[in-house]
Amino acid sequence: MQQIIDRRLAGKNKSIGNRERFLRRHKAQIQEAVKRAVAGRGIRDIAQGEDIHIPRRDISEPVFGHGPGGRREMVHPGNRDFVRGDRIDRPQGGGAGRGTGQAGDAGEGEDDFVFHLSKEEFMQVFFDDLALPNLIRTTLADAPEYKTHRAGFSSDGTPNNLHIVRSMRGAIGRRIALGSESRRELTRLEGLLVVLRAQAATPSRRHEIEALERDIEALRAHLLRIPYLDPIDLRYRSRVRTPVPTARAVMFCLMDVSGSMDEARKDLAKRFFILLYLFLTRHYERIDLVFIRHHTQAQEVNEHDFFHATETGGTVVSSALVLMEEIIRARYPSGEWNIYGAHASDGDNWHNDSTLCRKLLAERLLPLCRYFAYIQVVEQEQNLWQEYVLLAESSEAFAMRKASTADQIYPVFRDLFSKEGASK
Repeated sequence: MQQIIDRRLAGKNKSIGNRERFLRRHKAQIQEAVKRAVAGRGIRDIAQGEDIHIPRRDISEPVFGHGPGGRREMVHPGNRDFVRGDRIDRPQGGGAGRGTGQAGDAGEGEDDFVFHLSKEEFMQVFFDDLALPNLIRTTLADAPEYKTHRAGFSSDGTPNNLHIVRSMRGAIGRRIALGSESRRELTRLEGLLVVLRAQAATPSRRHEIEALERDIEALRAHLLRIPYLDPIDLRYRSRVRTPVPTARAVMFCLMDVSGSMDEARKDLAKRFFILLYLFLTRHYERIDLVFIRHHTQAQEVNEHDFFHATETGGTVVSSALVLMEEIIRARYPSGEWNIYGAHASDGDNWHNDSTLCRKLLAERLLPLCRYFAYIQVVEQEQNLWQEYVLLAESSEAFAMRKASTADQIYPVFRDLFSKEGASK
């Protein structure tokens, strides 16, 4: 019978099993806290942890206790005021708790239980609300993709990375270093042997010649014992993995801020922009964000005004598209930046303006963009939706979806991921 033992180390004073059980048990409170955090954070700050405050009464455990009645005897040390049979009054007064509220007349108060969500746990709860598959959750939450590049040579590696020229160069240098002194000595002894053989033969000279011959043979044997190629000579190509994003990218966030776009619809739009931002940060090291809000006129604003400002009046979507093109031409050349656009709206637009929007996207913006996505936060289709349907049929760089609830946002990104994967 096969047994699997989990030997992963838990953090100090922590239990992985207890932590996961706690997250499952108080999922509703944690999801509500994450929603509040998302509403109050900027897009760039979304991937952080969060402190969750849970009232202590919500984490109380069931206990068994003795019911009233029966006869019990107790010993109270230090009692000087009461004797057997006296009735003890309830203590008067009480203190105030720091948690959910002030103490009442009975002296009861509660403190909040503070629980810290890690970055990974926060993103997991955030993705749960968007109904993302596990594979896409991992893809979005992970670090950027890694690429390998050469980083010199190393003394160990696999045979397919062996650099022959560098290895032979090292072998030659080693043989020269180990045999140079012996070769000089050999040359000197051979010259001396030639001189002795040219002289008259005598018994002493013959002994001297024999000794020289023995020394010469020993030196030649020593030189032959120097290996032609030694394991220390081998050099392998070294490759390291580093996060190398493709290039710079800019993300244009366009949103209708007319009176019909209430806070709930803006919250859907924000979740959509957050997902797009997480997707882009996986592929690019530098991400610029440009926020453009529009009603009858378009304006570049900061993130706070983008999500919280409310205007009245009609809606002219083309004003935002024109402003986006002007910003691209002025600050983000398409040859140096990867440009992404995303537009969130309730679909309301002046009738005569919708056709102009389709032409602006098809002829002037989509040739500059890697991708442009349109999300409509209501189900009802209006003239802008009908015009964009024609555009989606003719352009692969344009995607459009409806998302009236949070769990409907993902289909836009499923389409976006599939096309990004197919283009690489």
